[in-house]
This record gives sequence, C-alpha cells and structure tokens, in this order.
Amino acid sequence: MTAQDSDGLFDLPPGTRQPSARVVLLTGPSGSGKSSLVRRLGLASVALDDFYHDHDHPGMPRRFGIADWDSPDSWDGAGALAALVELCTTGHAELPLYDIPTSRRTGTTHADLTGEPIIIAEGIFASELVAACRSEGILADAICVTRPRLVTFWFRLLRDLGESRKPPLTLIRRGWGLLRDEPALIRHWVSQGCRAVRVAQAERDIRALHAAAVAAQPSRPAAEPTGASGPAGPAESAAPTGT
Repeated sequence: MTAQDSDGLFDLPPGTRQPSARVVLLTGPSGSGKSSLVRRLGLASVALDDFYHDHDHPGMPRRFGIADWDSPDSWDGAGALAALVELCTTGHAELPLYDIPTSRRTGTTHADLTGEPIIIAEGIFASELVAACRSEGILADAICVTRPRLVTFWFRLLRDLGESRKPPLTLIRRGWGLLRDEPALIRHWVSQGCRAVRVAQAERDIRALHAAAVAAQPSRPAAEPTGASGPAGPAESAAPTGT
C-alpha cells in the first residue's frame, strides 16, 4: 500500500485509486457570490450545502434560537468527502438534496460527471475538506472568495428574505453576526489551506485551470453530465444552496 493510500479514505491496493478528475474547493462567506460564480462558470459542480444534517440530527449545534448552520458540526463532512472521491475516481455518485426552508434532506440524485476533468465543490465548509482531498490526490485548488463585508451582508439578506429561508428577524440577527465574524472566518479558511481572492480573480483562475485540464485530456467525446451541475449549465436543484 502506498503512503497516499494508507492516508486516504479507503484502503485499496496500490494503483487502484486513479482519479480521472480533480476538485476545486470553493468557499467564502455566505452571500459572497460563490453560487453565482459557479453558475457563470457553467462547469461540473457539487453543492456542498446539500450535505447538511436535518435540523433534528442528534448533537446539532444551535445559535440564534435555531440550528447553527454556520458550524461544521451541522454538516456531513465525511459524506461530502466520500462523494467527491467517488466522483473523481468513477465519475458517478449519489448526492443528497437538501431543502433549506424546512432544514431537511428531501431525497437524492445520481450525478454522472464522467469525462469532466475539474469539479467545483462549493459551500461554506469546503475548507474542511482541503487536507483530506489533498491526501486523496484529488485536490486541484482551494479558493476563498471575498468582497467587502457590507456588500456581502446586503446581498445575503436580500437573497435569504427573497427565498423565505428563515423568519426575517432571525435572518437579520444571523446576518449581523456573520458580518461581525467575517474577518475571523476568512482567516480560519485560509489557515485550512484556501487562498483568499476576489470573485473576478477566482473566475479567471478556475477558467484557466479548467482549460489546462481539458487540454491535457486524451481526445474522447465527453459524456453528458447528469445529477450535479455540468458544463451545459447548472442542473435544476430541489433546494436553494446556503451560500
């Protein structure tokens, strides 16, 4: 067994794990423009927010009188990592669908991203997976997108009110808390291995990375992606993401 296999998610014989794709982990404050960036890029993607636990999951952290959706303990990191490893090595995975207004998983979808060299995994907890993805040999980049805090606060509030995610007072209290905590959150994500850049720079970097990965691929027809978002445009989702 190789050193990488012994540190990885699964114990496999040498040479068994041969990723055909790599992951760009994309994090940033809620409302910083991550989901919009993914839509503009139009590349294969996985919404990590769909790996939230149900609101009544045992041990769910709480804040502002509700489940603390900004704590990694509210999220299934092991499940997210397993899905990304499966996608990168086989091109297929079963992904959960999460409904934020009801705070519950509503089902699953089968993602087929066969032939895609780069997969964007987007969500506020993406930085939690940097070390593990690097160990699994599937990490292409880890990016934290940033913009001025007041801009993030305003767009987050407009989005959350427009989607009726939670009661208005709860959204304002949570938004103010996130505004205050944002610098510390960014420092934490950077300490976990992400690099902090503005949204426009992140878009340029990811496009260049994808172009290089495509150019390095053997010539073959690409399969039509299903389930997760693919290069033809984001797939319809049963629930809005939380970023």
